Amino acid sequence: MSWNQSFEMAVGPQLVFGEGKLKTLPTLLKNWGNRILVVTGESSFIKGDYWPILLEGFEAHHIEWRHYQVKGEPSPAMVDRAVENYKEDGILVVIGVGGGSVLDAGKAIAAMLCEQLPVRHFLEGVGDRSPSGKTLPFIAIPTTAGTGSEATKNAVLSEVGKAGFKKSLRHDHYVPKVALIDPNLMLSCPQSITAYSGMDAFTQLLESYLSTKANPITDALVLEGLRAIAKHLETAVTDGANLEARAGMAYAAFLSGCTLANAGLGTVHGFASSVGGRIEIPHGALCGTLMGICNRLTVAQIERGTTAWSKYERVGRLFFANQQQSAAYYIDGLLDRIDRWVDALALPRLRIFGLQKEEIPNIAVRTSNKFNPVQLSEEERQIILQTRL
Repeated sequence: MSWNQSFEMAVGPQLVFGEGKLKTLPTLLKNWGNRILVVTGESSFIKGDYWPILLEGFEAHHIEWRHYQVKGEPSPAMVDRAVENYKEDGILVVIGVGGGSVLDAGKAIAAMLCEQLPVRHFLEGVGDRSPSGKTLPFIAIPTTAGTGSEATKNAVLSEVGKAGFKKSLRHDHYVPKVALIDPNLMLSCPQSITAYSGMDAFTQLLESYLSTKANPITDALVLEGLRAIAKHLETAVTDGANLEARAGMAYAAFLSGCTLANAGLGTVHGFASSVGGRIEIPHGALCGTLMGICNRLTVAQIERGTTAWSKYERVGRLFFANQQQSAAYYIDGLLDRIDRWVDALALPRLRIFGLQKEEIPNIAVRTSNKFNPVQLSEEERQIILQTRL
């Protein structure tokens, strides 16, 4: 880089990382108060071994708690219901325990408990005003390794349908106060969700590295995260009881949240908005299934010797022990590795979730390239969807 380059870097949450760290939650809560709202998914966490442990900790420390369950990806209506249910309860802290959808829901609820209007008014591209930035303290406890929501300042909400959308509620003050990452919580994550989440983290790291907004700090964090992806993704999927692999993927996912929050993302995540508002599909499954073809079309337009070309080469080298080959060797090898993972990890076709061929042109028009290193054309965006239909 040129040291004349200017850039900014937002501060992330306090990070509490390690096996068994869930037990430290009651102590962390002393910073803000003992009346809390716990947001979880519909069943997986509360039916597992750690929910009783959490409740025992609350009882031992005299913490009053309420519980709100999230089903699927969060919608504005879901957030509004939670606010209506708990706005008179004197909640002091909101805690999200779950995957990215749960963390986004908890983040939005924490913010909207401090606003006077429904959340739709504050969504980017949908609402009619900016959020104030007021929010209750939010603690994010991920149980999957994917979205990095535990490190970001936005909550993604969606309404699915022909006029659907997938938009962010965003403010610098919405970064969680604490990201508490205990890899033990991920040991029971199903294989398919592990694969989808892992490919989401991979996509976020690669896109933020290639982003036209990338800076030296995000680049350093990305490469650290991609090393973890290269080493641990397959093992985490095929051997879910491997704690080292789970911890490595949790680390990579957190770093992906840090980098996307500062460098932005590319065309794959442009589709996450346009397709995600049209059909119900897990975010990680969508990103993972489009990752291969999207990167192939991007590489095809990148000139040799450019920054993006060099970055693709550097990422490719992370996947090979032999470091004596040409740049093209490592770039092709990276693209081949992505394609193999898309197949081996059983990333689904879009038609499985109800996407119709005739919808593709309209979706392509609505898809942003965001900060992709090249601007893929509308025709190329259609090819991406057709390839994975």
